Amino acid sequence: MRPDDLFADDHRRRLAAGVQRALRPIDGPQDTHVCIEGRVALCLCSNNYLGLANHPAVIEAACAAARDYGVGAGASRLISGSMRAHHQLEERLAAFKGAEACLLFTSGYHANLGVISSLVGPGDAVFSDALNHASLIDGCRLSRAAVCVYPHGDAEALAARLRTVPARRRLIVTDSVFSMDGDVAPLQAICDLAQQYEAMVMVDEAHATGVLGPHGAGLVEALGVGPRVTVQMSTLGKALGGFGAFVTGSRALIDFLVNRARTFIFTTALPPSVVAAAAAALTIVEREPERRVRLRRNAARLRHGLAALGYDVAGADDAHIVPIVIGDAPTTMALSGALLEQGVFAQGIRPPTVPEGTARIRATVMATHRDVDIDAAVAAFAALRPAAARAAR
Repeated sequence: MRPDDLFADDHRRRLAAGVQRALRPIDGPQDTHVCIEGRVALCLCSNNYLGLANHPAVIEAACAAARDYGVGAGASRLISGSMRAHHQLEERLAAFKGAEACLLFTSGYHANLGVISSLVGPGDAVFSDALNHASLIDGCRLSRAAVCVYPHGDAEALAARLRTVPARRRLIVTDSVFSMDGDVAPLQAICDLAQQYEAMVMVDEAHATGVLGPHGAGLVEALGVGPRVTVQMSTLGKALGGFGAFVTGSRALIDFLVNRARTFIFTTALPPSVVAAAAAALTIVEREPERRVRLRRNAARLRHGLAALGYDVAGADDAHIVPIVIGDAPTTMALSGALLEQGVFAQGIRPPTVPEGTARIRATVMATHRDVDIDAAVAAFAALRPAAARAAR
């Protein structure tokens, strides 16, 4: 088969199944409203949870760094790209997380692949929640360790696997906040099991950093399990509004990763502007806890409004991710398109991102949304509820 025939056949299959993806250009900044396909729409699908992606102080910090230090780091940090700004941000992020040390990565995907494949390998076992992010799944596969998947959030099933799977080293890997469901991992129980079975624990705090905990440091902080977690991965590209990721833990861990994590060693360092923007965003997170309060209020307002309409709203009551489970992919995407016609940009999520039969609208709010914005979203869902209910039947 010619390559183009292969591609065309795949395209037809995806269209028939309702899972074909396409890129949609956005004009203007990531904000509470965006311009998409020539129309202004309320944005309910961004991970810019605290509204920092276009904050004036963050923008100015990025611009100043670009003027002073240029637009690129020049090389990987072990060659010529380890600028003082990288070290300063790592010190601040380590303190923010209550850890000894920190290491920046160019993305959360790079961080997860690099960390997992460094910590375990052949002869070891990695225990992964069934709903972990794709980057964690791929990191487990890349490690060549035995991969033991346990049912989502099921500590008893995890215990059974830890008890029966022999391994030289054991690593438990989990998201803290699950990106498509908005629920949280049972970290207390996971840490208890890790102690019992002498396992390391890696927590992906991508959707919790900046949002949860008394200082916004994440679920690990909120539950007070920091000393029991071997490694935390967090992102700069969600609540902090920018790009990149970081890993925190002991100094010995960070030194180990500098020497072993291929996705750090062989990647050009983050640009100075990105590093400066992250530092400015971190300052806002530390100084403005009211943003986290407002985010939770907005999420609760949306969740309760949708539940009152009869939608199947999954996840925790106070979660900032609000999944509206529809079921099949075509109906979900039809609803997403109809919402855009109503002036609400909310993405449909289909398999393989979520399990078959659980396609959903994944709604996310920002701290900068107003009550009138949330009420407008609920009104749009209300206008479409009869059609959605008929399609579900």
